[in-house]
Amino acid sequence: MCNANRPFVGSEALASGRLNRHQLRTRFRPLLPDVYISRESKPALQDRIAAAWLWSRGEATIAGLAAAALHGSKWIADDIPVELIHTNPRSPRGVVTRRALLHSDEVQLVDGRRVTTPARTAFDLGRLGTVTSAVARLDALGRATKFSVDDVLAVAACHRGARGLRQLESSLELVDRGAESPQESFLRLVLIRGGLPRPKTQVPVYADDGAVLAYLDMGWPEVLVGVEYDGDHHRSDRRQYVRDIRRRELVEELGWQLIRVVAEDHPTDIVRRARRAIAARQPTVR
Repeated sequence: MCNANRPFVGSEALASGRLNRHQLRTRFRPLLPDVYISRESKPALQDRIAAAWLWSRGEATIAGLAAAALHGSKWIADDIPVELIHTNPRSPRGVVTRRALLHSDEVQLVDGRRVTTPARTAFDLGRLGTVTSAVARLDALGRATKFSVDDVLAVAACHRGARGLRQLESSLELVDRGAESPQESFLRLVLIRGGLPRPKTQVPVYADDGAVLAYLDMGWPEVLVGVEYDGDHHRSDRRQYVRDIRRRELVEELGWQLIRVVAEDHPTDIVRRARRAIAARQPTVR
């Protein structure tokens, strides 16, 4: 019997005798042409990637956000189109195929499937969409893989005619693997574009005995100003919210000024608050 929790090729299951047509029709449903999964299963992104690779009969290379997900990137939606570098232009719904030049050192095996390397994946992601969205994707990939910017630039040097190279260079200059969410990436860009010094990320706050008391999302430790993004955890996780309040009190007792940012804050207001805090602290902090 097939593993109901994993995609499989229906015709292969029938040919091997693992299933008959009645079983295939009643117990499973097609994710893609000739690729099935249990009717009771709710496919996650990893299932959809596996299904797309099976649909290609193992001939494609998984790329883009799907490759990033396989490399461990977070914050990727389950319903994104699965991108394949493949010669078949007639892709089914939920799969996007494209032709592209791939050098041998730009591909690796992940669980037996051909996947673009972290550097090649970064090369692809950094050229798509806007600089803001590209930086958020690269931050997440960098956090998961610790790819080298130099390695990505080396890939770019082998594809000089590719579209989006200028945006890729701009995006790579702004990458910071310290971002723990897309919102933190966006917030960092707001501060930089507002003309403020580039903030450090995951800033350690030390207690009097030298132990690390907390890590701030970002900030300027030389003037003891930190910036924290407040998500929805005050509604979804009350205990964590209470712990965060106590942590902030301890950090502020050590002389730090914290700027708390929520989704509703306007970028202009965020920059104004940060600039004012930095200016106020510069004369008082050595």
